[in-house]
Amino acid sequence: MALREPQDWRFKLHEVIYESNTRAGKAFDVALLIAIFTSIIVVMLDSVQNVHQKYGELFYYLEWAYSILFTIEYVLRLVSIKRPLSYVVSPLGIIDLLALIPSYLSIFFVGAQSLLVFRALRLLRVFRIFKLSRFLTEINFLTVALKSSLRKISIFLLTVLTLAVILGSIMYLVERRENGFSNIPESVYWAIVTITTVGYGDISPVTPVGKFVASVVMLIGYAIIAVPTGILTHDLAMAARQKKELPESCPNCGREGHDGDANYCKYCGSNLYA
Repeated sequence: MALREPQDWRFKLHEVIYESNTRAGKAFDVALLIAIFTSIIVVMLDSVQNVHQKYGELFYYLEWAYSILFTIEYVLRLVSIKRPLSYVVSPLGIIDLLALIPSYLSIFFVGAQSLLVFRALRLLRVFRIFKLSRFLTEINFLTVALKSSLRKISIFLLTVLTLAVILGSIMYLVERRENGFSNIPESVYWAIVTITTVGYGDISPVTPVGKFVASVVMLIGYAIIAVPTGILTHDLAMAARQKKELPESCPNCGREGHDGDANYCKYCGSNLYA
């Protein structure tokens, strides 16, 4: 397998922005990560009324500085790949765009009445937090595991629902209407709340038999919590064993998550090492 050789400025820019297996790429990722975190902190602090009154002007300029910084990053991502439209319509590209749009839309909303709209648009800047997903490459394993365990978890949830209906019906027969178990749907609601260990307490058994049944339901709730976790953990481990991914991103469309033995992009078909 031939390694790619530097060809032009676009290739070098792609190595820095999209690749994380080089020194420059790692430095870029760390700097971007810090910028994302600090921009989110600024947005969160600006939502606190007392802090906003004291540092509102500073936050305003900082938010615009971050918006310009992320705009430059977005443009560089577009010019460093051969098919920029593929990045624009990709999930990460859409998220990056959503993080930028509110800042520039706020320019067109002026006047006293539009200030409320301006504040609402600023809240959308928390979309920047989803840009962190580019650093979570292992999330692909979770996606594979969820797909493979979906059927087993669905059967498990159906079993739990059936159990809740049965236990709710029993509680409806055991408890009196004046104790809150006025009908079967209300009793099934109590069973679901109890099995999931939420326990709102708005309905509770009073009779000795009802308390015994409730105790059984509580124990069942604790016992079944580990079942979906075990299913997902097993499938996650299997996905991690069976699939290894390349650290390379496609120079044509910019997408990642390729198989370890892949020579071509599974999204656009381009040569990963051309």
